[in-house]
Amino acid sequence: MAESTQLQFIWKQISERAQNLITPISYDHLIKDLEPFDISGRKLILKCSSELNATSIMNKFADKMREAIVKSDCGVNDFRLYVEGSNIYTLDSDDDFAEIFQASPINKGFTFDSFVVSHGTKLVYAAAKAVAEAPGESFNPLFIYGESGLGKTHLLHAIANELAQNAPEKKVLYTTCENFLNEFIDSIAQKSGARFRLHYRNVDVLMIDDIQFLKNKTQVQEEFFHTFNELSAQNKQIVLTSDRPPKEIATLEERLRTRFEGGMIADIQPPSPETKIAILKRKALDRKCSLPDDVLEFLARDSGHDVRTLEGRLTKVIFASKLHEEPISLQLAKLALSESVNESEEQEDVTPEKIVAAVCSYFKQKREDLLGKGKKADLVKARQICAYLMCEMLSLPLVSVGNILGGRDHTTIMYARDKMEKLAKLNDKLAKEIDDIKNIVLKK
Repeated sequence: MAESTQLQFIWKQISERAQNLITPISYDHLIKDLEPFDISGRKLILKCSSELNATSIMNKFADKMREAIVKSDCGVNDFRLYVEGSNIYTLDSDDDFAEIFQASPINKGFTFDSFVVSHGTKLVYAAAKAVAEAPGESFNPLFIYGESGLGKTHLLHAIANELAQNAPEKKVLYTTCENFLNEFIDSIAQKSGARFRLHYRNVDVLMIDDIQFLKNKTQVQEEFFHTFNELSAQNKQIVLTSDRPPKEIATLEERLRTRFEGGMIADIQPPSPETKIAILKRKALDRKCSLPDDVLEFLARDSGHDVRTLEGRLTKVIFASKLHEEPISLQLAKLALSESVNESEEQEDVTPEKIVAAVCSYFKQKREDLLGKGKKADLVKARQICAYLMCEMLSLPLVSVGNILGGRDHTTIMYARDKMEKLAKLNDKLAKEIDDIKNIVLKK
């Protein structure tokens, strides 16, 4: 254990800076009475009087405390709380707790302003907007359902972004059902069930994407039932999405089904031709370009219901315009999409398995590791490139790619696809690696 005088000196440096970052009332009520207890690694362990105070500090002031630690420059780089007699804030707490339980990232571009409202989405948009303006007061839970690619995830992120701007004091947790399942399993394996419950129940707004994956998971349904009840009893907002309404989720416990149906159920309808054109105009505007009406109508025609497919067609046309150094016209649009069709015909022999094999060979990874849960940086990079190539070379739905890559959630695949697409434009080495793997796939 570190010497008392050393601990007091370090804590004095940190607390003085924390006092300038945290409001006087909060500092006097929560921070002032913390006592330096020990140092573990480079983390300062602070003794707190109660679990309630410790939870309030971690929920509201953890970032401010870490900022104070950085500014103090006194040899530690983080802190941990200890409450005597607690099963949560213990001396042998897992130092990686913050890394084990994490919310999924929020896309800053998914806002209410960027969502194109149509006749088929007017109701669900209004409900999501109402939740963002007054969480817990109406439509609780809000249950949004519809086919993949219609904007359910967009609305969840829009709620999170709206609350971050207008009610930053609210603790918002967005995650996928896949993450909830995996973290629940990890909490059992690591005997950290109390921390798991703390993570999901000490929030103001809980949003879970693709809740239909709770089906056939009896033990997880039991855990979510209690989480739902506790949040609901405190008037905390719950927002769920699914590809089908509650009554059509097979093997969903009746007590969960009735709770899902106890709030607002809103379906999100496929876009009409007019809505598709409006979406194309908005997406084109975001990319600082405009399209003639005949091109908009051409792209909207026979594009299916998936908005992502619509955006993919737009991307091909914009890329063709830059490649050929020509303004966007109907002729160019037809050429761009016909080239895409020809490429797919030439690549009929390309299969997901060939892409997996090529990525494994190139990065010298085992197939079972690529499809598994390993999180080493080189393995994650290979897996994300694999997801990107399946989306680009085969135009597979995100859900299908996720199933191929070890049963991952479609939002995980979307994140990997978008990340690799952006990085490849900035990183020549990564772009070359992707091209090399493409060539391996096409030569097989």
